[in-house]
Amino acid sequence: MIGPSLLFVILLSFSLSQAALSEDAGLMTPETAWQKAENGELLIIDIRTQDEWGDTGIAPDAALVSLYSDWGIPNLEFVTEILAALDGDKDKPFALICAGGVRTAFAADLLRDRGFSQVFDIGEGMLGSGDGPGWLARGLPTRECSDCT
Repeated sequence: MIGPSLLFVILLSFSLSQAALSEDAGLMTPETAWQKAENGELLIIDIRTQDEWGDTGIAPDAALVSLYSDWGIPNLEFVTEILAALDGDKDKPFALICAGGVRTAFAADLLRDRGFSQVFDIGEGMLGSGDGPGWLARGLPTRECSDCT
């Protein structure tokens, strides 16, 4: 029979290994992304639309590169704009955020296919998803998007 202490150690080990696997697979929690951004270890890039930025605000110091326009039209310059946000360095670590993780999963795969090596996906997004409650519900900081209408 497994005692409570051993069970706790097993569950803790599993949780830590799952967190490591998630980050290795490119998923990152909002808290981890925020901490790494604050420490200068990565850039957060918000790929939502301008209207969405205006509705919820954005992460402080996040770069803004829409994957789609407010009308759902794909941004044909997306990869070029991401590269510019990274100062031309495809090996610079960055984390993508959208509303709920769908666009970031697609964009992360696209960017990896284009040679970007340090792409992370904040799968919870700003509003939450099956991965968790999201940036806003976790009480992480935002700033107003002054250029958004």
